[in-house]
Amino acid sequence: MSKRLRSSEVCADCSVPDPSWASVNRGTFICDECCSVHRSLGRHISQVRHLKHTPWPPTLLQMVETLYNNGANSIWEHSLLDPASIISGRRKANPQDKVHPHKAEFIRAKYQMLAFVHRLPCRDDDSVTAKDLSKQLHSSVRTGNLETCLRLLSLGAQANFFHPEKGNTPLHVASKAGQILQAELLAVYGADPGTQDSSGKTPVDYARQGGHHELAERLVEIQYELTDRLAFYLCGRKPDHKNGQHFIIPQMADSSLDLSELAKAAKKKLQSLNNHLFEELAMDVYDEVDRRETDAVWLATQNHSTLVTETTVVPFLPVNPEYSSTRNQGRQKLARFNAHEFATLVIDILSDAKRRQQGSPLSSSKDNVELILKTINNQHSTENQDNDQPDYDSVASDEDPDLEATAGKANRQKSLDSDLSDGPVTVQEFMEVKNALVASEAKIQQLMKVNNNLSDELRIMQKKLLGKDAN
Repeated sequence: MSKRLRSSEVCADCSVPDPSWASVNRGTFICDECCSVHRSLGRHISQVRHLKHTPWPPTLLQMVETLYNNGANSIWEHSLLDPASIISGRRKANPQDKVHPHKAEFIRAKYQMLAFVHRLPCRDDDSVTAKDLSKQLHSSVRTGNLETCLRLLSLGAQANFFHPEKGNTPLHVASKAGQILQAELLAVYGADPGTQDSSGKTPVDYARQGGHHELAERLVEIQYELTDRLAFYLCGRKPDHKNGQHFIIPQMADSSLDLSELAKAAKKKLQSLNNHLFEELAMDVYDEVDRRETDAVWLATQNHSTLVTETTVVPFLPVNPEYSSTRNQGRQKLARFNAHEFATLVIDILSDAKRRQQGSPLSSSKDNVELILKTINNQHSTENQDNDQPDYDSVASDEDPDLEATAGKANRQKSLDSDLSDGPVTVQEFMEVKNALVASEAKIQQLMKVNNNLSDELRIMQKKLLGKDAN
């Protein structure tokens, strides 16, 4: 796009000039007010980043800019471009509209309900349609047409689709062709860099064989995105993957203190989770890290007299309808953890992720794979189509752990002991921890106030920003 057009960027949702945020998975730029609504939708709908005050992998930012410049917003507003829309009274939000309810209602219709996206003709078998779209995606990623691939993904193409005839995934194709921006887009929609093709090669292997070294290094970073983000949240540093360092596990300043018996029991529960449950827990903690960091950046960059209100604060993780009510309740409980307790939980997650990758007698050999190293964006992948997966209720902390590792939805008939058969957990152990937690619930309610959490995280982010400016 020309510099003239680049200088007149506007919010994709209300046309306010000079937007300062991006919705990564939608390929759009958005203003502060619209961002407050995007944040309340959840990462499964919109993944927001500040254009200046959030660290960006260069090629990820380039991917979003390319989509924006090539009209990605028209994908989400397809029917609004039809003159008939004006006649029917349908229109997009404008700068003069109030955030609530006007802009909020439009944004929810646009991204959550996909009310304006072009619809394919109805077919009896939707799975056939998704398969056809995925095959088109498989062919399209070898080119640089990002907007075509985003359109296919918006219609239901699967980023992790394994082509039965070709024997590989779209990410294998993009990596072999050296299409780094296509790889970024696929990863945002859940593509796994560790997936093997029919000959046992990963996308990283194809990138290295083709001499696409920048792409290969970026794919490794994507593979460790979850644990890298958790480490950066704690200490502002990321592992040096080029030199074989894949984990950074900081220590608490008061790590010499003896852990309470309750905390030790909670940590044991974390270690005994099978890999699927542990991955769900880690993904939820990642989402909470993102919520805290994004809220801190948002608060630090806003006009507090006009924008910071009860309606623009995101006090806990929004509900994801693809998850059970039990898991959503557990996700929301993460907001109760104060900074120290949450940091302790993150350290425990990092430690156990490393243990599981390297292998340990605490988990069976078949589970010693890098499930935890998938990107958090795998929430968009096909594994979430199975709504009958086990869930956990809440998570562990240091002083007042709240780990209730349930084995499924409330209406499931399987016993807890059966569902947790992959780890050394008994019903008696579970009930002992659960009963001990009842006494601590009142204390948790008093200590973990949303405003205090936001203040803690804001101070942390301000220190990081001051440190970066000093360097």
